[in-house]
Amino acid sequence: MKIVVVGGTGLIGSKLVTKLSEHGHEAVAAAPSTGVNTLTGEGLAEALAGTPVVIDVSNSPSFEEAAVLEFFETSTRNLLAAEAAAGVGHHIALSVVGTERPPGNAYFRAKIAQEKLIEKSSIPFSLVHATQFFEFVRRIADDATDGDKVRMPPVLFQPMAGDDVAAAVGRTAVGPPLNGMMEVAGPEQFRMDEFFRDALASWGDPREVVTDPHAQYFGAELLERSLVPDDGATLGQIRYRDWPGRNAAGK
Repeated sequence: MKIVVVGGTGLIGSKLVTKLSEHGHEAVAAAPSTGVNTLTGEGLAEALAGTPVVIDVSNSPSFEEAAVLEFFETSTRNLLAAEAAAGVGHHIALSVVGTERPPGNAYFRAKIAQEKLIEKSSIPFSLVHATQFFEFVRRIADDATDGDKVRMPPVLFQPMAGDDVAAAVGRTAVGPPLNGMMEVAGPEQFRMDEFFRDALASWGDPREVVTDPHAQYFGAELLERSLVPDDGATLGQIRYRDWPGRNAAGK
């Protein structure tokens, strides 16, 4: 089966292309570097010709409020229009656990806008809400840094490996459309401050992790369960302590 992966050269997209190809599918990486631009529409019609399934794992290069909203709305509108013209039968989008819960940050609000466009379209769809990636934890720590301190709230945190994210999205893509949302998460829950205290220690990072109930996560304070899934989520297999990139994540 031909499956177009929008954002197919990125972290999750490249893993998806590899996994789908290994299972015998014709996985096409669609990205500006391969001549497909969802913001301008360039190359979309050609890429989508003859494909029954499209996976969108593209991401905004900026998390600034106006920029991230513009990216997801424009990209999704163009992609859905091209899919309708091509007769695509299943649209899968990767999103984030907690986007629909308060308090939301600018990125979460942009993802909600994207999901609403997908839900209102005529194309059968599946939304995969994933928790934070192990590969993303350094960026989270850097955003929370204040001088030589990293301020983290003591809320629940359940990150997962990018390989497990890609596996879950791939399984969804080859199945029937959910016309709804599913959640995927890591196999272990932590307290966010404790996780980062251990992570920075394993990296040999001298910054001190300070527990702060009011610490913000990319512009928003978190509630106890803002970032973890509800009951029934699909759990990944890779634990953080066993993840091959654990020590390299701090470099």
